[in-house]
Amino acid sequence: MDLSTLNLEQLEAVLHKDGPLLVFAGAGSGKTRVITYRVAHLIREHGVSPRHILAVTFTNKAADELKERLSHLLHGDEARGLWVGTFHAICARILRESGRALDIPPNFTVYDDGDQLDVVRRILIEMNIDEKQMNPRAIRNAISRAKEKLITPDEYRERASDYFERIVASVYPRYETYLRAANALDFDDLINQVIELLETKPHARERYQDQFRYILVDEYQDVNYAQYILTRLLAEKYRNLCVVGDDDQAIYSFRGAEVELILRFEQDFPDAKVVKLERNYRSTQVILDAAFKVVSENQMRAPKKLWTERTHGAPITISPARDEEEEARLVADYIIQQTRLGKRRFGDFAVLYRTNAQSRAFEERFMRERIPHRLVGALRFYDRREIKDVLAYLRLLANPDDSISLLRIINTPPRKIGQATLKQAQTHAAECGLSIYRALSDPSLLQTMPSAAQRALLYFVSTIEQLREYAESHSLSDTLRETLKQTGYLSWLEQKGDMESIDRAGNVRELVNIAQRFEEREAERADDADAPELSPLMRFLQYVSLVSDLDTLNEREDQVVLMTLHAAKGLEFPVVFLVGLEQGLLPHALSETPREIEEERRLCYVGMTRAQDELHLTYALSRGSYDGRRSAIPSPFLRALADEPTPTLYQLLYGASAPRKPEFSGLKRPFLHSPPPSAHAPFLPGQRVRHPELGVGIVVKTAGVNVTVMFPGGKGMRTFPILNCPLEEA
Repeated sequence: MDLSTLNLEQLEAVLHKDGPLLVFAGAGSGKTRVITYRVAHLIREHGVSPRHILAVTFTNKAADELKERLSHLLHGDEARGLWVGTFHAICARILRESGRALDIPPNFTVYDDGDQLDVVRRILIEMNIDEKQMNPRAIRNAISRAKEKLITPDEYRERASDYFERIVASVYPRYETYLRAANALDFDDLINQVIELLETKPHARERYQDQFRYILVDEYQDVNYAQYILTRLLAEKYRNLCVVGDDDQAIYSFRGAEVELILRFEQDFPDAKVVKLERNYRSTQVILDAAFKVVSENQMRAPKKLWTERTHGAPITISPARDEEEEARLVADYIIQQTRLGKRRFGDFAVLYRTNAQSRAFEERFMRERIPHRLVGALRFYDRREIKDVLAYLRLLANPDDSISLLRIINTPPRKIGQATLKQAQTHAAECGLSIYRALSDPSLLQTMPSAAQRALLYFVSTIEQLREYAESHSLSDTLRETLKQTGYLSWLEQKGDMESIDRAGNVRELVNIAQRFEEREAERADDADAPELSPLMRFLQYVSLVSDLDTLNEREDQVVLMTLHAAKGLEFPVVFLVGLEQGLLPHALSETPREIEEERRLCYVGMTRAQDELHLTYALSRGSYDGRRSAIPSPFLRALADEPTPTLYQLLYGASAPRKPEFSGLKRPFLHSPPPSAHAPFLPGQRVRHPELGVGIVVKTAGVNVTVMFPGGKGMRTFPILNCPLEEA
């Protein structure tokens, strides 16, 4: 293992052996290299057993990259037994190994966002609450935020202070009961249940603290409170905790991440060694200097400044556009010019934006110009209806108590099991303390039903039981094929004959291919890194439930990538277009407090530092809104660059005659300048308003006698009558 390839700061982090270590790793500073070499050095030079090392990443892709790099540094099975994975994957494995101590069977199902939303919707129906009046997604998010802070249903009920929170307080315990009855855990439960295991079961705490004597956590600036507590618990005995992160890239507060946690590491561990990786291996100094000017205006950050040996580079461009259509045209024209000249390939370009809605103009322009592109963050493959259907069948084979999966597919394809039959089965299950699946074959239920309903239910149960038996002795891909055959799902799609169904059938066949590739990868990685009692079917379902859109991003495809700034973190591209740099978009209109504005500035910084060679910043002077077109002004974040001699895309495309410097004189104007409220329209879209209980929100639309307002913080969309409205201008 050649350490001479590391710079001094990287080497310092790699050679540190015992005790807490904080590594501030700036964008593009080689943090994955440091983590990899540190793990390899502990194993090779200090004789630390791989089974005593835990490396936590934030994506499966990062975990795979770490394993791949280690395979080049170490030989044979030197890394056998090493635990590498995301917080959720690591915790899922711990619970499958030791969860019985908390009455959690190893075949539990992991409910994704969609499953969680289905549970909340069913609870609202049971409570006779119309989801038009109470947004299920907002309730689901509120429950998740509570779990991230380790707030129990009882504690939440005691703290509930307004109508929305009181509804959440009623849903939360029912939600927990529903999941337990279905032998299911959501993403937050994976973390929280391991915390409970470690806090309440001394034997388990001793076991995992002794096992994980050296712990490395990547992207530490993105941990939430629950993950922070979990990390502290695991590292409590040996204190060999190495955390790597960059507070300037902390952009996930909406997921519960708290940037203060990395900034307080030295308070938690006064004896911690601190290393700063400030040498950048990605971008030009031109890009780094501009990004620093933006982020250095934040007050809540550790002092550091990136530098690189790439001292020369293309100037940054700042380009105004008449509207979002012209903004998309400028970007498309530059991509076409560069590819036709042979200077770039399509895969060199990325278009980054603050909100998903901004992609529309670029998608339309790229399709018109036949520019190959991929939209990251659109409907994931695993979120497509037909894929979720097939996965629901597999989940039912692994866990028959999974009621959400059962209700999804019990009549898909149609089996003449109507809603009345299902409702009767659900009621019977609740009364008898059974899962819905167990209730379907209960004689005391069947004898109350017509013979046709009895036959349909018994045939369904018989099919599932035969498939469960088949799965015990056959491979994952064979089980999947047999499931498609026995349930008739694939032939049902194919027989429909329309283009949509043909496409959906193609996606189902692709899922079989994915299962085969998964089996091949599992065979290649066969070691003790996976819990021995986990079947191939369970491993596949866990993989699917925890995979993210970025894990499947093929960076080798020759396509322009369109994605949000949040999705772009951790990636890099030769040419980056950071678009929509306008007040109200970046920073976002719902970001109000200094803390929120600082996160928006970090988001801008993350976007800028994705660029390797070229960075192009654009904004529109007007943009479509809810009620037509409205004027827009440049983002205040551009103020830091206002004195730079920046050209425009127009100039690069059409010559030096175009004006070089954009106009910044309007930076202090409000983003959406509306006429004064009239007696007929007291609230206008884009206007900030204040509610006595819900706080500040943004008016979405005024229709008839009602006004609709979006409130941040998981409170969702609310509609009020204009007459005697409790809102006032903020």
